[in-house]
Amino acid sequence: MDVVISPMPHTAAERAGARVAEAIAANPLLVLGVATGSSPLGVYAHVRERIERHGLDVSGITCFALDEYVGLPEDHPQSYHQVIRQTVTEPWGLRADQVHVPAGTTGDPRQAALDYERDIREAGGVGLQLVGIGGNGHIGFNEPGSSLGSRTRIKTLHPRTREDNARFFGGDMDAVPIHCITQGIATILDAGHVLMIASGAGKADAVAKMVEGPVSSACPASALQLHPHTEVFIDDAAAAGLLHRDYYDFAVANADSVPGA
Repeated sequence: MDVVISPMPHTAAERAGARVAEAIAANPLLVLGVATGSSPLGVYAHVRERIERHGLDVSGITCFALDEYVGLPEDHPQSYHQVIRQTVTEPWGLRADQVHVPAGTTGDPRQAALDYERDIREAGGVGLQLVGIGGNGHIGFNEPGSSLGSRTRIKTLHPRTREDNARFFGGDMDAVPIHCITQGIATILDAGHVLMIASGAGKADAVAKMVEGPVSSACPASALQLHPHTEVFIDDAAAAGLLHRDYYDFAVANADSVPGA
């Protein structure tokens, strides 16, 4: 992994956003994996600025969301159909047909998961996948214990994940759905490039396990160690648990002078 440590959350988001914008500029037909949650918001804002101020062309990209709740109506404010529409589709000026989110209300979520996996494959696979990390080490909704070979499927949300997400539902954990459709870990690892964004002390333990711990289903994000092109953008607080953070700081400071860094 290439670990990029910034002093503040907004600088981490700006660096990550610059990477996304560069990828789109280099490949106007990019298939981009997008994530929900608070961590990617600064990334999306940076890309929006590139679109509005610098004319970044996003008319040919295709986006696939990581996950969606099962049973939550698509017009619910916290459905990921709505969240992605409000944070990516509309701010970036994308057409609705450019953005795909798992169908959580079809009545047959297992088939919906299979269909979504097929759709990603038929689009040529994800070129750049943006992910966050949960406090328990999940990526997407791949909770601890998820198979590292898993594909898009139904998952039961961990109580900690539902507790963490209750803030989006007025603090009512009972309002948070119990099940979801999520891209699997193997699906995420199929992406050509993975970009992780995380900030805050609450993510420090998970980040340390992801970067420096063993590859284990106990920390699903640790599977990213197996990916040949993963960049991790974090702030100082999220980097607090890294034993070798001085090395990462040095590597970042000297990245421009190191071929292939």
